[in-house]
Amino acid sequence: MEQETKIAALEAEISSGPRRTNSKAEWMPRGPPRHTLSGHRGPVTRVAFHPLFTLVAAASEDASIKVWDHESGELERTLKGHTKAVQDLAWDAKGVLLASCSADLSVKLWDSNSDYQCVRTLHGHDHSVSSVLFLPNTDLLASASRDRTIKLWALETGYCVRTLAGHTDWVRRAAASEDGKTLVTAAADHTLRIWDVAAGACKVELRGHEHVVECVAFLPETAVPFVRELTGIQGATTSSQAAYVVSGSRDKTLRLWDAITGNCLHVFTGHDNWVRDVAPHALGRFIVSVSDDRSLRVWDLHQAGRSVKTLADAHPHFVTTVALAGSQAPVLATGGVDGAVRVWDCA
Repeated sequence: MEQETKIAALEAEISSGPRRTNSKAEWMPRGPPRHTLSGHRGPVTRVAFHPLFTLVAAASEDASIKVWDHESGELERTLKGHTKAVQDLAWDAKGVLLASCSADLSVKLWDSNSDYQCVRTLHGHDHSVSSVLFLPNTDLLASASRDRTIKLWALETGYCVRTLAGHTDWVRRAAASEDGKTLVTAAADHTLRIWDVAAGACKVELRGHEHVVECVAFLPETAVPFVRELTGIQGATTSSQAAYVVSGSRDKTLRLWDAITGNCLHVFTGHDNWVRDVAPHALGRFIVSVSDDRSLRVWDLHQAGRSVKTLADAHPHFVTTVALAGSQAPVLATGGVDGAVRVWDCA
């Protein structure tokens, strides 16, 4: 009910056309970065904020994970155990477990309450594991791999309980809906797939990108009124029945999709090179993307999906990853091929 109330308030705000929401300055990253966190000896592949504390974790091709305090810039911990590049990482909802996956074919679970000891290693993929995430409201972990499959793991036992197959090439990224019932995957076969977790079945295939799809994320429920405004879709379905995802590709574009019908609703153009990562803002209005053109862009669904902010040289080389902090701080983090993590204030 609380979520529906929030949506109703947002829809009312849009229909009344408030002057304040036309301002770009409500939430916007600004330079220079607050911190440049160095120490990795290879490209940073993923950054992820702790859900409760002022910590940011980074995965790297140097086979390590580093955890920093993003307020002070202090290095808290370096985690070693993988033998090849760490491709992705994710915190669980309570911020106790940190999951990582690697080109060494494994997924590892690290316990922050036990001095970040590796408490479980999951084996089963036949090739590099490129994406890992905890499914909300479940005891499942999902991983995606170059072996073209997605695996679901029971956290309690470490057993693989289901394998999802259908992509014809490397599965680059996976993301979950807020209720944990739906997965979306992005692949090198130029497609995305929407999966029903309980059934283990592909519900719809999303086609439109002209190159490898590098990244994908579900938009939060708060984005529903902004998507409807952008696309002119009438509110025939309730907010809880609507589902939208945003993807980024080597074709230099982002695409907004209806996850139920599979229709592409909008194409965001502006990057001059591969789009490497996307991160929707929790309040639903903005989408942040980073690219091999070294830039970070903010796209505003309330302003026809336009790029309303660009940090042109966010890193001196390709920018590989971006994450937005939760409610604990108005900051975002980026990682790059330069091996650095940069923390940016947002105002």
